[in-house]
Amino acid sequence: MRTVEWIYLIFNVVMLVWLIGGRNKPQKGVWGGLVISGVLLLIHGWVEGMRWPMIPAYLLTLVPLIGIMADARRQQRSVTTVGKHAAASSSSTSAVQKTGRVRIIATSMLVLVYAAVTVGLPLLFPVFSFEKLTGPYGIGTVSYDWTDNSREELLTSTAGDKRELMVQIWYPTDPDAKGTTAPYVNDPAVYAAAFNEVLQLPKLLFSSLDQVKAHAIQEASLSDAEAQYPVILFSHGLHGYENQNTFQVEQLVSQGYIVVGINHTYSSLVSVFPDGRVAQFESEGKEGFEQLQFSYMDKLNETWVKDAQFVLDEVKKLAAGDPNGRFTGHMDLDNIGMFGHSFGGATTVQMLMDDPRVKAGMNMDGVLFGEKRIPAEGVGKPFLMMSADTTVAGTSVMSDEEIAAMGTTRPEAEKYYEEVYARYEPVTVGGNFWMELSNTKHLSFSDLYLISPILEWSQGVDARGAQQLINDTTIDFFNHYLKGQSLRMDSEVGEHASYSLKKG
Repeated sequence: MRTVEWIYLIFNVVMLVWLIGGRNKPQKGVWGGLVISGVLLLIHGWVEGMRWPMIPAYLLTLVPLIGIMADARRQQRSVTTVGKHAAASSSSTSAVQKTGRVRIIATSMLVLVYAAVTVGLPLLFPVFSFEKLTGPYGIGTVSYDWTDNSREELLTSTAGDKRELMVQIWYPTDPDAKGTTAPYVNDPAVYAAAFNEVLQLPKLLFSSLDQVKAHAIQEASLSDAEAQYPVILFSHGLHGYENQNTFQVEQLVSQGYIVVGINHTYSSLVSVFPDGRVAQFESEGKEGFEQLQFSYMDKLNETWVKDAQFVLDEVKKLAAGDPNGRFTGHMDLDNIGMFGHSFGGATTVQMLMDDPRVKAGMNMDGVLFGEKRIPAEGVGKPFLMMSADTTVAGTSVMSDEEIAAMGTTRPEAEKYYEEVYARYEPVTVGGNFWMELSNTKHLSFSDLYLISPILEWSQGVDARGAQQLINDTTIDFFNHYLKGQSLRMDSEVGEHASYSLKKG
C-alpha cells in the first residue's frame, strides 16, 4: 500500500472508532479530524491518485461532519425534553438502559465490520510496488517498434505483413536521475482486458494497474560510470509480456546491465504499438493439451528464436550508431546473456545452442521445446535451469479433474511427461546448474503474484521470498559469466530449506 494512502486510511479508521466509542468529544477535536482527513484526502488524490478499493475510506472523511451534526441535534433535543422524564418509573429506566446496551453492541459490530472492509479492500487490491534497488545504478528505459522486413507475419490475415515486435530496453542511469517515471505497462486497460480474456483472471484484480509504477525513468541518460555494460536478452513466457519480470529486470540493471525485453507478437498476452494498434494473443485454434504438443510447440519456438536473433541484430545497430546517441559504443556485445520464463526459457536454450553471440543463459521453469535437443555432452555454454518443485513433480501433483480439464487422460499426460523428463536429462552435463525452488508455482518466476495477495494465497506461495532467491541467483550467475566475478553458487550445491541445487 502507498504511503499517503496508508496514513489516510489509518487516520480515518481511528477517527471512526473515536467518534463512535469516545465520550465527551470536544468540538475542536472533531473539526480538527475533519480538516486533517480532508487534507490527507487531497494529498492522496493529487500525489498517488484515487481508486475504487479506497471508497469506504473516502466516505469516512464525512464521519466527523456527521458526528458534529448529530451532536448538535442531540443537544437541541435534550433542551426541549428537559424535565419530561423526571418522574419516569424504575422499570422504564431499566428498559431504556437495556435498549442502549443493545444499540451500543450493534453499533460496535457495525463499526468493526466497516473498519475491516475499509482496511481489507486496499490490501486485497493493492497498488503493488517493486523492491528497493540493490545496485548502485538507477534505471532508464526506452521502447522500440522494430519490423523484420525479411520475414512474413504468419498470424495475420493481411498478405505481405512483416514480423513486427515491441522491444523495451532498460539501462543503468545515475542513481539521482530525474524525469518521468515509467508506467508498469502501457495502456493498462488493454492489459486488464487481456488478463481476463487470455488467462481467465477477473478484471477486478487489475483495476489499479494504471497506478503501478516501476523504478525506471523514461528516456533518461545512460550512466557513464562504466564505458560499456553487458547486454542481456529477456524472453517472456507464452501468454506473457516483455515486462512481466520487472522484479528481476530492475535488479539486474541496478547492478550494471542493459536488459532487452522482447514482446513476441501474437504469442504474448497482448502487444500495444505506438500508433494505438493492438495485437491480441492468437492460439491458432489450439487449446489445452493440444496446444502443449511437442510438434506444435517446437515449430512455434522457431519463430521466437528468429525474433531473438533479429532483436540482437538491431541491438548491434544501436551499439554501433544509436540515432539518439544513448547506446553508441556503450553496449558490451562480447558479453551477451539471455534468460527467459517458460517458453522464453526454452527459447533461451535454443539460442545458446544456435547463436554464438549468446555467452550464458538461464531457463526459468520452461519445458525444453524447440528444434534442437540438448546433446549428451551438454549445452556447451554456461547454463542455469531453474524450476518450480510443482512443475518438476509433473502428474504426481495433478488431480484427475485437473488433467481432464486440460482435455486429456492421465496415461496420455504421463506419457507426455516422459518426453519432458527425457529432454531435461542432459541439463547439468558439463558443469551446469539446476535449481529447484520449494513451494513455488510456474508463475512464481514472474510479477503476477504481486498483483494481489488473493493470487498468492490461493496458490500457497511466498511471492516476495521466491523473487528474492531468483534475483540473488540471477545476479550471481551473470556476474560470474559476463563480468568475471566469483560464483557463490559453487558453494551452495545441495539441499537447502527453500531450494535444492545440482551441478553436473
